[in-house]
Amino acid sequence: MRTMHADTIIEARWVLPIVPQGVVLEDHALVLREGRIALVAPTAEVRADWTADDVVSLPNGLVMPGLVNLHSHAAMNLVRGLGADLPLMDWLTTKIWPAEGKLMSPEFVEEGSWLAGLEMASGGVTTTSDHYFFPDSAAKGLRRAGLRCAVSAFTIGFPSAWAKTDEEYLERALDILETYKSGGMVRATVAPHAPYTVSDATLARCAELSEKYDAPIHMHVHETAGEVADSIRDHGVRPLERLQRLGLVNDRLISVHSVHLNDADIAMLAAAGASTCHCPCSNLKLASGFSPIAKLLAAGVNVGIGTDGAASNDKLDMLGETRLAAMLAKAVAGDTTSATVHEMLYAATMGGAKALHWDAEIGSLEPGKAADVIAVDLSGVEALPVQDPAAQLLYAAGREAVTHTWVAGELIATQKQSRSFRGNISAESLQSVARKWQNML
Repeated sequence: MRTMHADTIIEARWVLPIVPQGVVLEDHALVLREGRIALVAPTAEVRADWTADDVVSLPNGLVMPGLVNLHSHAAMNLVRGLGADLPLMDWLTTKIWPAEGKLMSPEFVEEGSWLAGLEMASGGVTTTSDHYFFPDSAAKGLRRAGLRCAVSAFTIGFPSAWAKTDEEYLERALDILETYKSGGMVRATVAPHAPYTVSDATLARCAELSEKYDAPIHMHVHETAGEVADSIRDHGVRPLERLQRLGLVNDRLISVHSVHLNDADIAMLAAAGASTCHCPCSNLKLASGFSPIAKLLAAGVNVGIGTDGAASNDKLDMLGETRLAAMLAKAVAGDTTSATVHEMLYAATMGGAKALHWDAEIGSLEPGKAADVIAVDLSGVEALPVQDPAAQLLYAAGREAVTHTWVAGELIATQKQSRSFRGNISAESLQSVARKWQNML
C-alpha cells in the first residue's frame, strides 16, 4: 500500500472524540490534512500508512475537540475586575456602562478581543461566540489570536459609540449579517442584548433578520429574578413568552444564562428546539441564581457552556467553567447521577457547536470535520493516577494542563515550560496593551 502524507499527525494516549458520546479511545492518532481531520485510528495503523510534516507524540496526553465558548464579551477583558461585589444592575449601570461609554471604540474592541482570544486559546478554546459592540473589530481581534468565531449583529435600546438609534442598530446588524453570511472562520449571530433593553419592534425585526439569514439568535434571557418580575409587570408575561410572541423562540435561539426558568419555560425551549448557554461563574459572582441544568438536559434542551465576559467571571476558563457547571447541576438537582462527565464535556464542545448551527464543521473529532483540536497533559500530579481519563479531564485537570491548541490544523497556542502564541508575541507586548487601557480609567 502506498504511504500517504499529512500535514500533522497527533499521537495520543487517549482520544475523546465526543461523538459517539461516552467513548474514550486508547493509543489512537489523529491525521490532519489541509485543515481537516482526515483520519482517527489506532496509532500503529497510522504509523504504518501515513507520514507527516509534523508528528506530535503525546504519551500522557488526551486529545479532544476544541472547546466552544458559547457566550463571551471578549473585549471586556480590558475592564476585568471593575465593580467587583456589586449586584448585576448596579454593576452595569454604575461601572460597566459608564466605562464602556468612555472607552468604546473599534480599537478598544479589537485589542480587548485579541487579548481575550489569546487567553482562550491557551486554555483550549478554539471557537467563541461573542456578543458585543463593533463586531467587525471583535472578529479582527479574535482571528488575530487564531480563533474561529461567531460575532454579533448587536442591538440595544440606548445610544452607544456603535449606533445611536434603534434603526441605526438594525442597519448595522444587517451589514454584519451580510458581511459574514458566507461563513468561513467568522460567522454572525443576531444579538439583541436582552428583553429588558430592546423594544418589541426591534425584537420583531431581529426575528425577521434571523429567519432571513438563518442566523442564530444570541441573547441574555431570564438572567435574574428581577428581570422576570419586571417583564410580568410591564408586559403581562414572562420574558420567554414575550419572545415567543415576537417570533424569537425557535431552533435558532441561544437563551444565555436561563437561570430563572419554570417548568413551562423549559417545556417551551424543548418544544422549540432552542439551546441554552450556561455561564455558572458569572451567575455566581453576580448572585443571579442557579440554572436548572439537570431539568434542561432531561427535557432534551441542547445545553452549551459559556464564560461570559472577564468583567463578571473573571477568567475565560472553559475547563473550569464546565467543571463548575457539572458540580452545580448535581447540587441543584440533588442527584449525583445528573449532568454526567460525558454530558458536560459534550455541552462544552458539541453543545456549543449545535447551538451555533456549526456542528457539521466543529465540536467532535470526526473525519471530514475541521481540525479544531486540543491536547491536555494528564501526567501532572493533580491528575494522577488516571483511572478515568474523561473524569480526570473534567474534575482534576485545569486549563494549565492544555498543551496544544489547533484551529483548522494550525497550531495557535502551545504551553509547555512557558506559554507561546501565534506570532511569537512577547509578554511585554501584552502588558503594554493592557497598561494602555488600564490607564484610561
